[in-house]
Amino acid sequence: MLEKIKTLNLIDKVKALVKKPIFLALVGSLMLLFLCAATYGIWLTQRPPEQPIQFNHSIHVGFGVQCLYCHPGAWKGTSAGLPTQTKCWGCHQQIPIKNEDQQKLADAVANNVPIRWVPVFIMPDFVYFNHRPHIAAGLNCETCHGEISRQTVAQPRPRLNMGWCLHCHRTRAADDEVLLTKLTDCGTCHR
Repeated sequence: MLEKIKTLNLIDKVKALVKKPIFLALVGSLMLLFLCAATYGIWLTQRPPEQPIQFNHSIHVGFGVQCLYCHPGAWKGTSAGLPTQTKCWGCHQQIPIKNEDQQKLADAVANNVPIRWVPVFIMPDFVYFNHRPHIAAGLNCETCHGEISRQTVAQPRPRLNMGWCLHCHRTRAADDEVLLTKLTDCGTCHR
């Protein structure tokens, strides 16, 4: 009986505390702080990271360089891979140096220092993604990565998330129930 009275007193104290303006202001401030932090985190995922060299995709695509030439890992794996300075230098050694970024490349090759590219399209650890089945299905790189040919520095595609992927999977499956089941099964993308 005594414990029940103590519990009721504690409940009454909590109720009284919740009704105080200072408590409500504190909870509201914490919620606002959390919302701001979450918004900032989402905003950061939509910003292109600073690269050591401002690689201009539109110029390279304009010259006819295919995505898979610089990113050959997409043929067979989860990561498309980032080109080494040796691959870049294969073409650029024949081009006169005209700007600071080309000079950075020449210096990296001369000093045998790898270029530390920062990946732009990063999947969370709980997502298993493989480029190979997407290429085998006939998808172009632009389907998921957007019009890279119109971008100077690669930029993350807004809202490239599970809902976006599922919509594409459902659209691709159309009326094929077996394919729909395979493409929308959680184990297909989450292992």
